[in-house]
Amino acid sequence: MMENALEPRTIVFASHNAHKVEEMRRICGPEFCLLSLADVGCTTDIPEDGDTLESNALAKARWVHEHYGVECFADDTGLEVDALGGRPGVHTARFAGPECDAAANVDLLLRLLDGRPDRTARFRTVVAHIAADGTERTFHGTCEGSIATGRSGAAGFGYDPVFVPAGRGCTFAQMTPEDKNAISHRGRATALLIDFLRNSL
Repeated sequence: MMENALEPRTIVFASHNAHKVEEMRRICGPEFCLLSLADVGCTTDIPEDGDTLESNALAKARWVHEHYGVECFADDTGLEVDALGGRPGVHTARFAGPECDAAANVDLLLRLLDGRPDRTARFRTVVAHIAADGTERTFHGTCEGSIATGRSGAAGFGYDPVFVPAGRGCTFAQMTPEDKNAISHRGRATALLIDFLRNSL
């Protein structure tokens, strides 16, 4: 019994994004055995066509729970740029089009903000957790900041090379994973999830 109590808690993270999976594993730490969709044999591109971050996160987690019957969680993240009326928001991952990659998304963002003085922005993340018994909960995290005029840094992924968190003089891509995760939107939302999981043991 003592050995079982010390074993990491296994939970599935509903993502095919290897960068996000690695980041989540760093955030969750050794207390949890975090499995990706690939680890459970899922190759399906789970639909996320909701109109809010919460609805997309819940849709992904529900799909995994329905098909695999495991404890799982999913996230959806949006970048909200004030000068663009809150865009790209829920369309952050496909800002430049459904077939475009992160580089194209960043290129479009920089073009749209070219010459604009207001570059304030924020990342929002919603993490949706579904327990083995089907109970659902959501956790929210926000990181305020601004959009740089050009790329800086080689770490991270997505918009990290152009997002400067408030109070920092560098982009997410110039920070160590530990420093980024301590203040990031995803780190904050996941920290709330981890606190909940610890208290639910």
